[in-house]
Parts: sequence; C-alpha cells; structure tokens
Amino acid sequence: MNFSRFLRFLGVVSLVTLVSCDKDFTNVGIDIVGEDHYGLDQTYFDVMAYNQNTGAVQANDMAINSLGYYNNPVFGKTKASIVTQLELASTNPTFYANDITIDSVYMHVPYFATLTDVDETSGDPIYRLDSILPAHQVGTALPKIKLSVYESGYAIQDFDPSSGLQQPQYYYSDQLAEFEGNLANGGQRINTDNTNADTPATTDFSQNDQFVFRDKEIKILRPSGTVKERLAPGIYLNLNKTFFENKIINAPSGVLLNNNTFRNYFRGLLFKAEAAAGFENQGAMARLNFSRGTITILYKDFSSSTGTEKVRKKMVLNFGPRTINFFETDYVNPISTPDVVNGDQRLYLKGGQGSMAVLNLFNPTDNIGFDANGNQVNTPNGISDELDRLRNPADGKKWLVNEANLVFHIDKDQMQLPTDINGKKAPEPNRVLLYDLNNNRPLVDYSADLSTSASVKNNKFIHGGIISKDSDGRGEFYKIRLTRHIQNLIYNDSTNVRLGLVVTENINNVNRAFLRAPFSFANRINKYIPAMAVVNPLGTILYGGHPNVPENKRIRLQVYYTKPD
Repeated sequence: MNFSRFLRFLGVVSLVTLVSCDKDFTNVGIDIVGEDHYGLDQTYFDVMAYNQNTGAVQANDMAINSLGYYNNPVFGKTKASIVTQLELASTNPTFYANDITIDSVYMHVPYFATLTDVDETSGDPIYRLDSILPAHQVGTALPKIKLSVYESGYAIQDFDPSSGLQQPQYYYSDQLAEFEGNLANGGQRINTDNTNADTPATTDFSQNDQFVFRDKEIKILRPSGTVKERLAPGIYLNLNKTFFENKIINAPSGVLLNNNTFRNYFRGLLFKAEAAAGFENQGAMARLNFSRGTITILYKDFSSSTGTEKVRKKMVLNFGPRTINFFETDYVNPISTPDVVNGDQRLYLKGGQGSMAVLNLFNPTDNIGFDANGNQVNTPNGISDELDRLRNPADGKKWLVNEANLVFHIDKDQMQLPTDINGKKAPEPNRVLLYDLNNNRPLVDYSADLSTSASVKNNKFIHGGIISKDSDGRGEFYKIRLTRHIQNLIYNDSTNVRLGLVVTENINNVNRAFLRAPFSFANRINKYIPAMAVVNPLGTILYGGHPNVPENKRIRLQVYYTKPD
C-alpha cells in the first residue's frame, strides 16, 4: 500500500468510526478533489429520468418578470404579458386649481443593463442589455413586438376568499383571458403616442405596434431641446394625458387618501405583448423587475390655496405591490406519455409554463434486504439493491465517497439544428437546478456550498449546474455535484428521494411556486416547482438515462471513491 492510499485508508477508518457514533457526521475534505481525482477509483450507477409537464404555474409577485413575444426555434412561440397594481408614492395629494393641465405622463421600467463605455463624441453612456431575447449586441436593433397597455378592472386579492381569507390568493400563468375580460376604460389602449423617442418631430410606432427593447439611455427633453433628465435603458412610454387627468386629477373624493382605497379605485395596468406585423416569426422578450417601474405625471397647479400663478409639479405612481405574469405558448412536449419505468431517451426542460424532469437514482431492482444484524435476506425492502449493497458491503468495508456527480449531456443535434429568421441557434439556459422533489427543497450540497462568483448567478459553482460550452459557444453538458447527498444515502441511511431537474434563472432564490394542476409520482402528489424555473423562458434538450441512449451520453451517477484494502 503506498503512502497516499494509506492516508485514504485511515480516512475511511475514521469515517466509519464517526458514522457509528454520530449519524450527523461532518464531511472533511469534500469539494477539494481536483479534476484528475488523484487516481481515485471510479464507478457509475443507473439513473432513471422521465419528462413531466408543469402546465400552468403560479406567476404572481415574482422577483423577475418576462414581457414580450419570442419565437424560440426549438420550443416555439411564447407571449408573455403582465398585470401590475399601482400605488401613490405620496398619498392624499392636494390639487388647488380647478383647471389643472397635465403636461406629460411617462412610464419607465428599467432593464437589467450594464454600463460598458462612454461615447467619445456625444459623451453618452453605452449600455449592454442583459436578459433580452434574442441576445442583444450594442448598437444593433432588436426585433419588434406589439405592446398594448390597458387599465385593468380586475380586483387583485391579497387573500383567497374561498379560504375565508386565511390563505394567500395565488394567480397563475394561464389567467390572461380573465383579466382581458375585465378591462376598464372601455378597453381603450393608453399607450397611443406615436412620437419618436429620439426625434420628436418624427412619427413612428415604437411605443406600441412596433415596440423595441432599446439599449440607449433615455433622454427627457425640455421644450428648448436640452436634456432635462436622463434615465437608464428601459421600457419608456408616453401615456395618454387625458386618461390620467380623468383618473387622477379629477378622481372622486377620498380615493387618493391611502393606497388601500387607491388600489381598489385604480386596479392596475395590463401590459399585453403580441407579435408585431412583420415579426411573427421572431419577436423579442425581456426579463425585468417590474416592481421597479414608475409612472410620472407632470402637471401645473397653484403652489397653495392662495396661489395665483401655476407652477410645475410632479406626481409619481409606483408599480406594485402585486404583479402577475401570463404566458401563452404553443410549446408541446414531444414526450406525451413519459416512460416512468425505464425513463425517457430525451429530457425536455422548459421554463415558464413548460416542463421538467423527474429522476430516481440507482437501479430500481429490489430483490434483497438486510436484517438488523446486517445479514442479507432475500426479501425486498423498498430500497434499491445497488444502494443496499453500498450500505452493507459483503466484506464489511464501506467505500469512502470522495465525489459524486450527475452529468447531463445536451442533445446538440436537436439544439443546434433549428435557427431563427436571422440564422441564430436557440438560446440555452445558463443553469439547471437539481432539488429534492419529495420535500421540495434544495439538496444538502446546495446548502453546504458557500462558493461565490463575480456574477451572483454563478454562486454555488462547486455544486454546479452551470452550462459547459464547446469552442463554438454551444452547450455540451451540465454537471451537478451531489457528494454529500450520496454520502447521506450510504452512511446515514437517508431516504433515496426523487429528484427534480429544472432550468433556473437565479440559483440564489429557493422560493417555490404552486402548480395549477399538481402531478403525482411514486405515490406522492407534487404541488410545487422552483419559482426561478417559472421566470426563465429558455429550454434545453438533454439525453436521458434510458438504455437506448449511448453510454457516453446517458445520465449516470458518477462516483469517485476509496475502498480500504
């Protein structure tokens, strides 16, 4: 036995001793194994995985919202619309004049954008937009969508009346028709301004029928043409002044007193996205934090009850507190009947109102069991024989599991073949999330991983799930480390729970969302999905664990271990 293997043997002896004394042992030296694995022994175990459609999902009050119309060359067309409540930034305003004039009403919802440079000629900042589909290049025009803004007449509830107001009221991604059926103001669109943002003398439809997600700083000009205010890139719309004069300035007495009465009076705005004429096969979609949106009303009024000359004043309406995202999609999972016994050959992960995968580690064959003394009996015990033998090795020498991974290979042929009208291949999700489906919570490896990155979306990179790309920038695989999970299965006799696999927008958010129609698995009912799978509109196609999948592409549990001599 060489010295390094002797040290590993001592580690095994110590670990086995520790397990016998305390089931909640502390892992030492985990996550420091290099990619060459120092000559450790390696083996693979089967993984059964099948597709599961999510159907409509809870989509209210998400940290990130999607807005737009986008045709993914692999997963089809999706229209994402939003309804938001509104609140007065300052309640109970006082109006003095009887003939108040509104100068302008504009709305701004900032995009996720990064300041990259400054234009040497104009001095204007140059931004790169993040979270826009298709991927945006600085200075290039994005495809267009049709964007309509309406007054909503639907009263959004905080609590569910059917529960006696004891439970929160949830809203789902397929409820757009209900809200459209309750539009106020005669269903009139209030974003009808056709003035070009850069050259006011020019007429265009960039604020409605030909809306564009622009990467430029927004300049609000004075009548003289000089810049009065600069805003970061975002949705910027001039809204109908007459509508807001009637709704706000001439509001009935008492409705502006506080935000409870105001939200009941002005029930919010509906932002409906559709395909723009000429862009039915492309479109664009943004992910943004809608709660950061504002509406600014500029008007002229007396400064006091005794004033004789009008001055310019400003009133601000904030978006929220409640928002709801709606998804209309023609996506249909090609696996209409999942193989829950052998698993599917392909796994279709799609965010939003899409699909996920259900995984079961180890071969399900169960012909043996073990009695209290560790003796094998030929009686099934509800535990995989593979896992049983790891827990109860014939020679009594348990392996020390140094590292365990699941590697999900991307079906590059299917993901690269279709292209959009510009010849671009389907965008791929940057990350997937593996979680305990039985209990709808993160794995222990997730919780134990404290690694951080310059980009917060790449935090917990040891646990992984981040896409690995080839030299062409296309995805090859996702790798997830679950060493502690496997150790708990072997040393602590933890339950071999089913695992869920979804795309995720942000690994740091562990909130969950309800499914409108829960699904069953292994005699259980699942009601939830990770919330960050709802807000990510992307999808990917992975090879499954079915025996017909080539071994080098098949999902298998990869284990690096040390076995005492």
